[in-house]
Parts: sequence; structure tokens; C-alpha cells
Amino acid sequence: MSGRALQFCFSRLDRGRCGMWARMNRAAEEFYARLLQELNEEKKGVCKDPFFYEADVQVQLISKGQPDLLKTLLNENSSVFLVEKVLLEKEETSHVEEPQAEETAISDFSTSENIRPLALPVGRARQLIGLYTMAHNPNMTHLKIKQPITALPPLWVRCDSSDPEGTCWLGVELITAKDIITGVVLYVVTCKADKNYSEDLENLKNSHKKRHHLSAVTARGFAQYELFKSTDLDDVVTPSQTTVTLDLSWSPVDEILQTPPLSSTATLAVNHDAAAVDRSVLITVREDLDFAEQLWCKMSSSVISYQDLVKCFTLILQSLQRGDIQPWEYFISPSVAIQEQIYRVQKLHHILEILVICILFIKPQHELLFSLTHEKPQKWRVEISSNQKKVKTVWQLSDSSPIDHSSFQKPDFSELTLNGSLEERASFINMVTCSQVHFK
Repeated sequence: MSGRALQFCFSRLDRGRCGMWARMNRAAEEFYARLLQELNEEKKGVCKDPFFYEADVQVQLISKGQPDLLKTLLNENSSVFLVEKVLLEKEETSHVEEPQAEETAISDFSTSENIRPLALPVGRARQLIGLYTMAHNPNMTHLKIKQPITALPPLWVRCDSSDPEGTCWLGVELITAKDIITGVVLYVVTCKADKNYSEDLENLKNSHKKRHHLSAVTARGFAQYELFKSTDLDDVVTPSQTTVTLDLSWSPVDEILQTPPLSSTATLAVNHDAAAVDRSVLITVREDLDFAEQLWCKMSSSVISYQDLVKCFTLILQSLQRGDIQPWEYFISPSVAIQEQIYRVQKLHHILEILVICILFIKPQHELLFSLTHEKPQKWRVEISSNQKKVKTVWQLSDSSPIDHSSFQKPDFSELTLNGSLEERASFINMVTCSQVHFK
């Protein structure tokens, strides 16, 4: 090839590269501008539906209802941009699935309550993370972005786990010093289902040290045990479900799946199934709610701690003393209509649930609580971090999928026992890793 021909080839290659960079620059500018617009409108109190970016992406700025899997990394009170795939009309019928354990953070994204969120291909998610990072880099002075750059909330993208690692989330969060953007923290969340899992705590610690150039790290353990789950006896009116869990945390951690020591911090929590119909539907069905029904409706939606329980019963006793309320009890009689008997059985069931939850709340002995930990937990997690840097590595084992993407590939449980322990059943293994990128 002659020198002139070679020069022509390089000239075409340069033009191609310039065109690619120009498109990336415009994409970064447009993506940043659209996110900034959403942030400014949110500050003005303007509540909006998710907005569309290009043909395949939709984004929403939320401050509550973050997916459970991300709450270990985020401040629950802070805002975050959640990104997912646009639901196309032809995809609606192919993605109607059973709701999963994790609450859907962007409920308005879907046109039907039974349609789960859609995830983007991992490559597309990386592209969006790159545009967000480019736009915040103060060295990219050629971008048409007003200086100083306004820092945006973290960005999290649902991923379809199409890569070998099983990436289900990608996230990016800014690093700031005195209101100046100095870099970003990049997060990778993976999820796999496997009956034969193995992990070594020292390997996790050493990987964290190597990744973040640390000499020492600390490990904190978390375990969750399910103590009580309500039955579906009252499904005639509303298919709700209440669970009481024992949440334990401790440090240091000696090994993976360590039984929580007696020195652990213990918390009893009442949880409600977010996919269930709200108990307020009772009011729309019947307006003549008696004392027990009203008490249950109020408690099931507001009591989440021992202190709440004490306050609730204090108010009830005060009202009884004043004569403001006069609860009564009744027994099933053959002369009563079948429908009325059903309502009465439901009321008795509600009272029983209240009593069980109350018993669990009345400050049981510390040692008694820990006797319950002989069973395998529903969730076990270790977080590895350091005081030197605000980064962490998380390894979690759970008996149910924490991912609610419709494209997440669930394992075949046909060969598994329904009542098997965490070790016998296929478990879901989550890994969260992060890396810091500093702008120079």
C-alpha cells in the first residue's frame, strides 16, 4: 500500500473515531441534562412519572421504596435514580409472572401490577454508567455542561444477568470533597442460585484489601430469622401476610455462616407483604368494623416496634377507662348467617395474630431469642469495610431471590424439597463489590 493510500486510511479512521467521540459527548450532555431537569423538578415538589431516555430506557428519581438488596449500600433517606428497560407492548404478555419477595421500587413503571420490572442488557447498563461518569468529570471541559457541575444523586441500573458473572445491578455514586466532585464509586451486584456454594471469609477480606489497597479491614455479620408468619385464613377479604423476624448483627465475624454470638444486637421487626392488598380494603367492603377489626387494621399498618406496641395499648387502656370504647365478644351460633360466621372467625383470627405478635414483642429473654438461631437463617450476610475508605464488599446468602427483574433466570426447584433447610435447598448468593475512580 502506498504512503498516500495509508494516509487516506488513517484519515478515515480518525474521522470515525472523532464521530464516535462526538456522539458520546452529545449522549453524556443529553443524559446529564435530563437527569438534572428531573432533580430540579423534584426539588420544586413536582411529582412526575418515569421519563424515557432514547427508545429503550426509562428512569425515575425516588427517595423511598429502594430495593432491599441496595439498602445495605444506600442511605434510605437519600434520593436515587433507578433505571430499567422500557416495557414494550409486545413484551407485556411474556412477562406476567408471580410477584417476588423484594418490593418493586418503581411501581408506576409497569402498566399492570403483575408485570415485574424489566432489566437492561449489561452492556447497555455499562454505557449509561459511563455517560453519568463522563458528565461529572471536571476534566471533560469540552462538554456543554454548566460549571461548576451540579452533583446528581446515585444512579442504579437493573441488569439482565446476561454476563458470566450474573450481574443484576450496576451503580455509580459521586465522591465529593468540600462540594467538589473528585471521583466516583462504581458498584457491581451479582446474583446466582446454586445448591453447592462455597466461600471463604479470608478470601473475601484479602480481595477487598487488594482492590482498595488496604492493610486492615473489619467484618460485620447480619442474620435474619423468621419467627412468625400469618396464615392465609382471611384470604376471603384480603390476602395479606404478616411476618415477625429476628434481625441480628455482630462484629467481628469469624467465618461464613457463623451462628450469631450472644453479644449480637437483636431487633424484632414486623413486616408486611408489599404485594398483598392493603387492609384498608376492609373499609370499602364493610363500614361496620367493630373494635377488634379496627384495632387490627391500625396495628397491622403502623406498629413496627416494641415502643409502638406500648403506645398503642396505652391509648387503648386510656380509652377504655374513659368509656370511649366498649369492645365485646361473641360466639358462633347456628342462627347466625354463614357470611356473618365467616366474618367472626376472621375477627378471632386477627385477635390471635395480635396476641402472638404481642407475646413476641414483650421483651423476651436475650438467651431465649438466641435459642431460636439453631435453625438456619432465611438470610445471612457479611459486610467487609474499612475506616479508611467508604467502600465495602458484601456477601449474602438467602433462601429466596432478592431480585425482582423479570429477566432474572430463576433456578429449577423441581428437585428440591419445599421444607428443606438453607443448606439443603438451592440458595441465592449475592456479591456486592465496588471500586473507586478518582478524577485527576
